[in-house]
Amino acid sequence: MRDATSEALVTLARWYLRDAPGSLGKEWLAGQYLNPRLRDRPRQRVVDARFEARFAVDTRDLIQRYIYMYGAWEPHMMRWLASRLRAGDVLVDVGANLGFLSVYGSRLVGETGRVVSIEASPVFHRRVLQHAELNGCDNIRAVNAAVSDSLRTLTFVLASSRNMGANSIVPWDGPAESTFEMEARPLPELLQPDEIRRARVIKIDVEGAEGGVVRGLAPMLDDLRPDAEIAVEVTPERMEQLGESVDELLDVMREHGFHTYHLANDYAPESYPGALRRPKPPVRWRGPVTAESDLIFSRVDAEILR
Repeated sequence: MRDATSEALVTLARWYLRDAPGSLGKEWLAGQYLNPRLRDRPRQRVVDARFEARFAVDTRDLIQRYIYMYGAWEPHMMRWLASRLRAGDVLVDVGANLGFLSVYGSRLVGETGRVVSIEASPVFHRRVLQHAELNGCDNIRAVNAAVSDSLRTLTFVLASSRNMGANSIVPWDGPAESTFEMEARPLPELLQPDEIRRARVIKIDVEGAEGGVVRGLAPMLDDLRPDAEIAVEVTPERMEQLGESVDELLDVMREHGFHTYHLANDYAPESYPGALRRPKPPVRWRGPVTAESDLIFSRVDAEILR
């Protein structure tokens, strides 16, 4: 009886967090109750997103837990993508994880558009395929490959199944949850000519390997449409472990006429109720990048990227 009551309370708390109007108590509920509870006593469910889509999730994992709690992942990024993508556009999703933003982008670009969903992990590549089929997303082309600046084989390590999206090529000397090898190619070799010409947004989230991805991307930057924009999650500490530099990445983008903007992103569960109510646009960034950040590169020259 106690377990049944406890499970019912979790279900009620999730309903309040996702669907009840207002904000009273939601930050506490998310951070102090639901997030640790769903992490330590995970649920496996198929759940509705905040847009017309469904996802199979296991709440042991951070991203899947947030999709279960909120029906969303990275609300500021979602709002920005919605402001950019239109019918017929192409979204290139490098580091697609289980395909949440790929499916979201699929809805935004419509039947005449396309999403190229690139994921190195064979496990998550299968999840992308699963979610594309579950949601009838015939406009997603899923590619199981790693991305870098040259043809080579990379070894990926997952430190903890509590954040399964953190597969990384950054050296790890602790116990590993899993490892796998994957062939990497420069991004232009993974895209079709029409996808390069029509790409409106390229999103890169590769857990420290972003330096190599951007170097490999550089030869095709001038072939992109004038309004194409690139979103990159940069992780300076991880990049340094690979002998990479955020400054070099910024220089590459600057040389090709792109300005740098910062997009808010906070992974604390308490931040999501506010972020979903009031997502923030990217703002001009001129200083050094010293911490993990979501950067938007655009040829638009403004203080706020609306």
